[in-house]
Amino acid sequence: MSERKRIGILTPSSNTALEPITSAILRDLPDVTAHFSRFTVTEIALSSGALRQFDAEKILVAARLLADAKVDVICWSGTSAGWLGFESDVHLAKTITDATGIPATSAILGLNEWLRLHQSQSLGLVTPYTADVQEKIERNYKDAGISCISARPLGLHVNYEFAEVEPETLAKMIGQVATEKPDAIATYCTNLRAAHLAEKVEQGSDTVLLDTVSTTVWMALQTIGVDPTLVRGWGRIFSGIEQ
Repeated sequence: MSERKRIGILTPSSNTALEPITSAILRDLPDVTAHFSRFTVTEIALSSGALRQFDAEKILVAARLLADAKVDVICWSGTSAGWLGFESDVHLAKTITDATGIPATSAILGLNEWLRLHQSQSLGLVTPYTADVQEKIERNYKDAGISCISARPLGLHVNYEFAEVEPETLAKMIGQVATEKPDAIATYCTNLRAAHLAEKVEQGSDTVLLDTVSTTVWMALQTIGVDPTLVRGWGRIFSGIEQ
């Protein structure tokens, strides 16, 4: 690869996990770089104030800053479409592209595209959220024809605290979900330190771990025409192998 590619990443302001993880995933692709722009997100809840954090116009301010860096794609590395409805990210991507002329996508559009390509009918969910938020996510997948098998949500709502959850706790939750044998398991929050668990989780099993930081990167690479199989050590999402 000789042509430099730039991935623009929209980041929740209180997220401390996705930036270092994204850069680590891309470490074997020296000509692909990640660039970040933040907008205010401090809590995940179904209250009107919490939902307004994800208004497209607010996110567009951060997207325009990324456009100044002439990135090749703009990705929303967040999972809000899980409870807002998947069409919210379709609308957001169109709004960003219309305003900047740059292709746009998201963690959830990437996750759902992977599930579509692999004809997945069940999804294991591991989230840090409160029960009502997780129930909305499960309902949206049910409406899309995918049944969700979930571990008990951790019941957190302060976004900063999600990154404080120990990977060992997440690994235990993933193991609980894996016993139900879903087609794939998603660690469904970009402020979880979980992406690096994929190879260990997948070793010796048919389980695929779809971390939402990883689905952001996977979808970004697809969008800019870079082969995702160049990524090493982050699980079968990047392998190109049909599951």
